[in-house]
Amino acid sequence: MSDSSADSTSRPVVYAVVASTFFVGFGGGVVFPILPNLGEVLGISAFMVGVILSANRWTRLVANGPAGALVDRIGTRKPFVAGLAIEGAATAGYVVAITSAVPEFWFVLARVCWGVGSALVFATAYTITADVSDAGSRGESMGIVRAGITFGFPAGMVLGGLVSEVYGNVAAFVLAAGFAGLASIIAFFIVPETHVDSPDQSIKPWDLETTLPALTVGLVNFGLYFAYFGVLFSTLVLYLDAESTVLTLEVAGMGLEYGEQGTSGLLMAVSALSGALFTILGGKISDAVGARVPVLLVFLVTSCLGFAVLTVAPSLSVVVVACALVGAGQGGVGGPLTALLADLTPEDRMGRAMGTNNVFGDVGGAVGPLLSLPFAEAIGFDVLYALSATIPLLAGAILVVGIYSYTGSLSPTVEESIV
Repeated sequence: MSDSSADSTSRPVVYAVVASTFFVGFGGGVVFPILPNLGEVLGISAFMVGVILSANRWTRLVANGPAGALVDRIGTRKPFVAGLAIEGAATAGYVVAITSAVPEFWFVLARVCWGVGSALVFATAYTITADVSDAGSRGESMGIVRAGITFGFPAGMVLGGLVSEVYGNVAAFVLAAGFAGLASIIAFFIVPETHVDSPDQSIKPWDLETTLPALTVGLVNFGLYFAYFGVLFSTLVLYLDAESTVLTLEVAGMGLEYGEQGTSGLLMAVSALSGALFTILGGKISDAVGARVPVLLVFLVTSCLGFAVLTVAPSLSVVVVACALVGAGQGGVGGPLTALLADLTPEDRMGRAMGTNNVFGDVGGAVGPLLSLPFAEAIGFDVLYALSATIPLLAGAILVVGIYSYTGSLSPTVEESIV
């Protein structure tokens, strides 16, 4: 796509993707404060809760490759709409699960289906954005779309935590399913086709992008997802319970106290909202300075500081600051990181490159709950969060080494990075 064409079509298409991904993100956010607490609610073991939380990501390990190849073969619109519809159906499965005599089975099945749907959504959303954006606006456009995918999370997590506290978990799951279903309806009517068809290309789970840029960006994504979703989001509700930390809101002169689910939902919302805001800012800054790496390093350090603050948090207000810092770091990396991958990848391989990046992120997000939940029980949250603070620093080192090896520069300009 030419620069002039990209300039004229980028914003409407980007906003169309944002509109549809927002609502599925909202539906996903509603359920997140509840799932880590299934051990308390249904008597499910900590290990099984970890399996449920990570099942969607393990599924995407298999689904991301075919999703990326499918995009490069048939285009973006049909996989995007189908993925959103599958996520809506999966969310409805939570209602079945929580009322079932075998909730573990239904929760895992629902999370597996969510994994298939989200693999299609993630591969298509970023590929659409890469298709319609030029180098000068790609960071901001990627940031806006990533914010759209995650921006529904804050409102959803607040509402999910509060609705589950006041009306029960079933009501929260029904609400989530409704919003996720709405997302697919919006996408059907407003999201256009943008990608070039290549009908001769194969679709295999192992058909991934194995270039040095894709592997470097993927490893950074692995670390971020491990620390953010795999550790912070998976353990926050249990951390609040262990620390006896809940939130009291003053409304019309009356103190309203919420339990650990409601409080964790609000804290996750603070983190996700911070991330959504900074993912746009990070991408815009990387466009303005004409380089991605320095911006990425600043936000990786920000994420590290957030986990460091969490290890010494003496009060709820400090926990809020820590969650906001971790979210800002995670979000600020998102726009420039996906833009960097798009800069270094040929257009006809973008679907595969995004699929590969998602594989790495999902490995991190899947391994995280399996390790962090039992580890927190055995060793403690302070040690867990202290170790998590080192992960963004390691990711930064990998980024610098990988990009230098490929480009010969510690901080290549956007023009030098374009393939």
